[in-house]
Amino acid sequence: MLQADEVAFDAAGLVTAVAQDAATGGVLMVAYMNREALQRTLATQEAWYWSRSRRRLWRKGETSGHTQHVRGVRLDCDGDALVVTVDQTGPACHTGRATCFYRRVTLDGDRIRADAQPDGHEGSPGAAASTERGAGASVLDELIGVLQERVRAPRAGSYTSALLAEGLARLNEKVMEEAAEVTRAARKETPSRLVEETADLWYHTLVLLAHQGVDPARVFDELAKRRR
Repeated sequence: MLQADEVAFDAAGLVTAVAQDAATGGVLMVAYMNREALQRTLATQEAWYWSRSRRRLWRKGETSGHTQHVRGVRLDCDGDALVVTVDQTGPACHTGRATCFYRRVTLDGDRIRADAQPDGHEGSPGAAASTERGAGASVLDELIGVLQERVRAPRAGSYTSALLAEGLARLNEKVMEEAAEVTRAARKETPSRLVEETADLWYHTLVLLAHQGVDPARVFDELAKRRR
């Protein structure tokens, strides 16, 4: 097991800790650990960090419920950075995003810009979806996490929050409307339009499940049971 004495803590007694999703390999967040946080993490297999602003230890998910079960901890060659491989429950970011790294950095003339990419349906349709093959499960997990967060903490200006506030009757209408648009796209429009309309239907169906307090994992379990 990794010993704390082997870690090159800085002058403040801290080491950088990068949380990585065990399922996808994606970077979820960056935080800091002191000796006690690292010891607790290794002993409990739950991620503990040191808050520089609050000057105290904190366990990931202690207030939000978005915990991190630790699969393993790796130390870099210089001993001054850790990678903590975790099973993340819910979104990792306090904004409700699956990862804290949701802003794309670009160069606009000589200005460096960092633009947030929209989650789910809140920007342009399908903007959060990865183009990589095999990313479907992580995209769904991210969207589900965002929707569940919107149920717990509505956000001003959020399409999802506004839709949830309109209630079950409106959600039922939206699902029926989107289903009709899927069938129309299949009959009369292009494959690209069918993809877009299907994404809309999936999104609104997931919002309906979130509104009703139904975990989509139950749907996945039902599909798996039928496949067997």
